[in-house]
Amino acid sequence: MKYTTLLSFLIICIINACTEPVSISQWRGPNRDGIYPGSNLLGTWSENGPEMLWSYEGLGAGHGNVGIGDNSLFICGMPDTTGVLYAFNFAGDFLWKTEYGEEWHQNYQGSRTTPTVIDGLVYLESGKGVVYCYEENSGNLVWSLDILNKFSAENIQWGMAESLLVDGDLVFCTPGGTENNVVALNRFDGSTVWTSKGSGQPAAYCSPILVEHNDTKLLVTMMAESIIGIDASSGVSYWVIEHQQSNKIHANTPIYKDGRILCSSASAKSDLDGTVQIILSEDGKDAEVKWRNQKVTNLMNGFILKDGYLYTSPYNKSTWHCLDWETGEIQYSSDAFDSGPIIYADGLFYCYGHKGEMALVAADHESFNVISTFTVPLGTKEHWSHPVIDDGRLYIRHGNALMVYNIAEK
Repeated sequence: MKYTTLLSFLIICIINACTEPVSISQWRGPNRDGIYPGSNLLGTWSENGPEMLWSYEGLGAGHGNVGIGDNSLFICGMPDTTGVLYAFNFAGDFLWKTEYGEEWHQNYQGSRTTPTVIDGLVYLESGKGVVYCYEENSGNLVWSLDILNKFSAENIQWGMAESLLVDGDLVFCTPGGTENNVVALNRFDGSTVWTSKGSGQPAAYCSPILVEHNDTKLLVTMMAESIIGIDASSGVSYWVIEHQQSNKIHANTPIYKDGRILCSSASAKSDLDGTVQIILSEDGKDAEVKWRNQKVTNLMNGFILKDGYLYTSPYNKSTWHCLDWETGEIQYSSDAFDSGPIIYADGLFYCYGHKGEMALVAADHESFNVISTFTVPLGTKEHWSHPVIDDGRLYIRHGNALMVYNIAEK
């Protein structure tokens, strides 16, 4: 009996040692918080920026960045009115492309989504509210679903802009229907697993997060006039916190840490706008506002939470704020660089200004210091795409162009 037990134990150990965790590439990094893994990255850039390894012009209009697979990367664009999913290898060689259907071409045209890549499959959502799943290696369609039609929802003013969230066998979507507000689909065939009434409000350009709080796994997202928490396994709606913005734009993904959730939107000129921190109950099934800072507004640039402080900028203003995570109080505001999306890796911040400059920044709760900058040389229209860092490379998308820079120390 002892030998049988020992043998069983050894077999389990061998299986565990040989089983690699499934990697996922998604919007704003592994944890959707803008913080990317990496070490030995450049601590300063030359005047013209780091070395550009390769570029591609001709994606068409779009604002999403790349999803990274095992041997290739994926990005969406809209050359005319049809959305296209492109695949490249890491050397920049074009592999394949597939037209996935009508894209958003009414206003601020182009694809919105950043592809989610996991276990050989690529997931995306068009601005028209259709979810697609493709094979990573071939570009063959696995399944698609018009979630607006399926779940009795209507599109929103500037088109659906969700980057899809995958967990286990589920992919989560936010059609924003009155009854089918948030839904979970089987990620292998697109069938419905559950639907949630949520707040019953329209979608609001937000890409959700998963929160594991004690024994509860929550899906947290922002709807047209609220922040909601839903049981991720069943779709049971637990709580709704009112939060407003004049145009019902809530494009920032929430941040979670130690039982608290942070959300931020631009101004609504009400008592329920700006940046808000929510504190969860012990079981996560209830929530209340801990603090709200109406002076700090953020339309779509993202936040970085680092060492107890938050770093962010408002839309279209040359201002950067540092906030205390505990209190929401502004530590300082800096005009050292143009506002825009922010990410973080290897001890430094990467800020992509809306006027087309990229900056490498050293910041803490006392100062915001720009180390290096360069002008993004290619592309079209708005500089809205959030940069991506992977394996010593910086990916910048500007409209119809993708640029890939070497930021690894030699």
